[in-house]
Amino acid sequence: MSSILIKNIRAVDTLIDQTTDVLIEDSKITMVENNIRSGADEVIDGTDLVLMPSLFDMHVHLRDPGFTHKEDVISGCAAALAGGVTGVLAMPNTKPPCDDPEIIRYIKNKAEGTGVDVYPVGCITGGMKGNGLCDYEALKEAGCICISDDGRPVENAENMRKALELSNENGLLVASHCEDLSIINGGIMNKGETSAKLGVPGMDRASEDYITAREMILASSVGARIHICHVSTEGSTAMIRFAKSRGVRVTCETAPHYFMLTDKLLEKRDADYRMNPPLRTPADVQAIIDGIKDGTIDCIITDHAPHAAEEKAAFEKAPNGVVGLETSLAATLTALYHTGEITLKKVIELMCVNPRRILGLEVPSIRVGSTADLVVADLDKKWTVEPEKLHSKSHNSVFKGMTLTGKPMITISKGIIRYDSREERK
Repeated sequence: MSSILIKNIRAVDTLIDQTTDVLIEDSKITMVENNIRSGADEVIDGTDLVLMPSLFDMHVHLRDPGFTHKEDVISGCAAALAGGVTGVLAMPNTKPPCDDPEIIRYIKNKAEGTGVDVYPVGCITGGMKGNGLCDYEALKEAGCICISDDGRPVENAENMRKALELSNENGLLVASHCEDLSIINGGIMNKGETSAKLGVPGMDRASEDYITAREMILASSVGARIHICHVSTEGSTAMIRFAKSRGVRVTCETAPHYFMLTDKLLEKRDADYRMNPPLRTPADVQAIIDGIKDGTIDCIITDHAPHAAEEKAAFEKAPNGVVGLETSLAATLTALYHTGEITLKKVIELMCVNPRRILGLEVPSIRVGSTADLVVADLDKKWTVEPEKLHSKSHNSVFKGMTLTGKPMITISKGIIRYDSREERK
């Protein structure tokens, strides 16, 4: 049985915030108290560091199977661990799409031994084509806990309503990519002053707002849960807030780039700043921050979407998406914690607790008996994002060249140190 003793560390979860020692034996926390004396296999000096539950990112693209030149399960899990993440939802827009139990099993089997709990998301419709619904019971039996056609919307409202209705029976969460393709009509960035200045087609916010409203109406009609992916607009945030006040069973997520950056960055004509939904306006950024603070937005995710450098080379033709697993905690600490917008406990709620609760998974904590899924972080460490040093196969980071404050230093998964920045400094 292996053991780890973390000495003199500030331990924080949603219920505690204290300086203490923490003993981990095998996969569990066995002691949380001062001056622990133990012959542990590994002793970590936690002075000036923080221990908190590990992150769970409920929106990533591992690109496996089919696009493994961009990312694969192994490289994606390495990136996750370097970001303090020990659990992910892997979106289904692979090749072939994740609409078959065999693909679910392939991804889960490949993730075994990585230290990251990978939950493949099954498709809502066969091949993500928007028509016939998948066999949800078979997907669930293979290990699926969520269904989505992310990367595309389910265009037919009745098909979406049926999927939501079935979700009440099978217990799968339905997650929606809210986009009306007819409104988007080839747009590649937020429709506004910057798109007009660049002379490129824009993505009207009505696309996101309209489908967000549709999904909540459909979910309410059948009493189902609905999870809204990557919220980016003031309108969507306001509608979700209203729906929650009316008892609609809606949860939602956003990503750091939506509360930190605006579409002005696209003036560089650099496709690394293109994603879907796109960077919006200062008013949208403020609305997202307000939604995080008042509880409208439940989770902070990354929408980690790797693309090879040659694919991102041409601004107008490049695919949408940015990597984010290794920068999400740092970006959130920089933009929201160090600015006083939210507390560290709120960060933990958004990035560690709520994603797992929404999915019905065990929530780790810093208490005796809890599974030792933990991250040791230096909240005050300043570092500059150098994409070529990221663990992902792809380097399309929207934070490239930015100096962030706060960094995961050690990631522990089920009592095993899976990432240790001390090793990288040797």
